[in-house]
Amino acid sequence: MEQVDVVVAGAGPTGLALACGLAAQDVGVRVVDRATGPATTSRANILHARGVEVLGRLGAVGDLRDRALAPVGMRMHVRSRPIATMRFAPDEREPVQALFVSQAMVEERLRTRLAELGGKVEWNTAVTTATQDADGVTVGFADGTRTRAGWLAGCDGAHSAVRGLAGIEFPGVPVVEQFLLADVHAGWARDRSASAGFFHRDGLLRAIPMRSADGAGDLWRLMADVPPADRRLDEADVIAWFERLLPERAGETGVRIRDVVWTSVFRVQRRLAADYRSGRILLAGDAAHIHSPIGGQGMNTGIGDAENLAWKLALVVHGRAEEALLDTYTAERRPLATEVLRRTTANTKILVGEGAVTRLVRDRIFVPLLGSPPVQRQATRTASQLGVTYRGGPLGGRGRAPHPGDRIPDRPCRRADGSPARLHTELGPAWVVLARPGAAADALAGTAREHLGPDVTTLFDGTAPSSPLVIRPDGHLAWRGADPGALRRWFAGALGTKMGA
Repeated sequence: MEQVDVVVAGAGPTGLALACGLAAQDVGVRVVDRATGPATTSRANILHARGVEVLGRLGAVGDLRDRALAPVGMRMHVRSRPIATMRFAPDEREPVQALFVSQAMVEERLRTRLAELGGKVEWNTAVTTATQDADGVTVGFADGTRTRAGWLAGCDGAHSAVRGLAGIEFPGVPVVEQFLLADVHAGWARDRSASAGFFHRDGLLRAIPMRSADGAGDLWRLMADVPPADRRLDEADVIAWFERLLPERAGETGVRIRDVVWTSVFRVQRRLAADYRSGRILLAGDAAHIHSPIGGQGMNTGIGDAENLAWKLALVVHGRAEEALLDTYTAERRPLATEVLRRTTANTKILVGEGAVTRLVRDRIFVPLLGSPPVQRQATRTASQLGVTYRGGPLGGRGRAPHPGDRIPDRPCRRADGSPARLHTELGPAWVVLARPGAAADALAGTAREHLGPDVTTLFDGTAPSSPLVIRPDGHLAWRGADPGALRRWFAGALGTKMGA
């Protein structure tokens, strides 16, 4: 029977990001997917700043910025009348806030990166059984073959087979009974620098400009909630709905849909896995949490799950940490998903505007506030996920800012030989000891290597805090201080080991 360190089920953005993160740390990984081949349709289409940042640490950004649109925000209307513009208000140190880019393009870049790391995706390979014991998981596939793995990661979407095999509950409720999506080529004389939202007493219509693979400038993602149908809607039904909704909800009578790329009909659900781990089976992405597509948080949250899990699982696989470290994955990522579900559900209900009172709150209070610069700055930071912190988790802490668990922004630095570097380029899979020039960082880096292995880089920055920082591969602060003995004790507690292998 074949043996491998980790089986990753699901070759979407989450599974591919996890596989790349593991392969970069010399973990043997097998990536399988029940689909017959790569998806060609967009599905998710917004990559916020945190997602771009994670792909950068994985070496998987490639030409995505050139193939994407960088929006300035969303313009909101009551029918055709503009009422507010929600502008992205990035911090000047964080210029990338969002990219309108097809999920298919993101997956293509991740597959390319995985191939560079020596991996591949095995298509038409569905996981059907998973039997755990103290030493690993025996994974069975639909063709009757089996693989012995140390760990099984379920990144196989909302209808996750792995989650079912693990016996992990997935409670939740519907938010919108019927939601329509369509990617269409359309003749529409509308500014493509921003998305558009149109409010109507019967519901919401959104239009998001997209760039197609051939560079055409007429591709749009259309989204709307409609009353539940008594039958399954096909592509023609969906397009008929949008041809009706464009004049009704947007006051747009001259839009001509020329070609249909993809349509989808679904119920918006809010669901959250009871746990992200059951023994040697772990969940990430849509297998662990699903929510409204409004706000574009799904792909970004899943990629964040993958990065958090990858460095922890690699340490466990290599014997540098005890299995208990994996419990911090759920402890850090599930509260974030809880907040994303809460926020996207509340925003969806307000924007859809079910009921006269909700529409009144939306039109008179919620939407006007979005034009306020302070609200825009906070909304931008929230949507970007750059403000995510784990300071309240088991690896977090208090004291002076930045706190353990806080994200450390990217910055220009210098290596020990004086050559230039950037913090986030050096991270992932490496850890970084960041200190002011002249600080005695060698002993700290040596202590870190005792526990982590060779992937520890020392960088210097004159604007860094006075106490050196030990930064995790996902860009969050692990520990701060100047005492190697205290760092050694921290590693022993966090990883559950006295010294690395």
